[in-house]
Amino acid sequence: MELFYSNNIDGNVCRFSAEESGHCVRVLRHRVGDVVNVIDGRGGLYECRLTDDNPKAAEAVVESASYGWGGHPYRLVMAVCPTKNNDRYEWFAEKACEVGVDAIVPVIGEHSERRVFKADRINKILVSAMKQSLKSVLPELGEQRSVEDFIRSMAKNEGLKLIAYCFEDESVPRRSIREVLETESKCDITVMIGPEGDFSEKEARLAIDCGFIPVHLGTSRLRTETAALTAVEAVYFHFM
Repeated sequence: MELFYSNNIDGNVCRFSAEESGHCVRVLRHRVGDVVNVIDGRGGLYECRLTDDNPKAAEAVVESASYGWGGHPYRLVMAVCPTKNNDRYEWFAEKACEVGVDAIVPVIGEHSERRVFKADRINKILVSAMKQSLKSVLPELGEQRSVEDFIRSMAKNEGLKLIAYCFEDESVPRRSIREVLETESKCDITVMIGPEGDFSEKEARLAIDCGFIPVHLGTSRLRTETAALTAVEAVYFHFM
């Protein structure tokens, strides 16, 4: 199924960006009168008929619409520390979108080696992944913030809040993410994944004090981006 993306749908008129216009007209050779499927990034799927095949500013008329297409029965926010190599974070964002995520928040921890997050390419990657995986909702990419600030902002959130770290704390033992998902019935889920140097004990303690449940992702030592994707998949398979 071919999908195009437009965030400029006004009434029954759909306008494409220069990039989507070029893909539709130049690459796939669609012409006036062709029927194309368009997603708006907010859950809408539109069947449209091309009325202008300008390769820089194509337009179409909406003939039918449906909503909630390609969605999932949960809301998942991934707060993940940026990786030293930005390409690895982009890989995570792409794969998380394909599997099913609603928001990605870059958080900077005490042990983070990368303290400046580059979001230049990620929104384009997310649009592409959304289309490829047959979804209609574009994951939100949050603003960079500190781990402590994010944890405090979640203190009153009543959803399921999980934090994954590697060290052991006998006073608050970590549980398997699978076990926690099976025993909790909440569909609003937030998962925090630390940097290469892990969360600090201070950050972990603050998270626990704010209602986060400490979890582990198995016995393997995982890279940040692998751990984050593993958590996304754990949530996905729990609900599917």
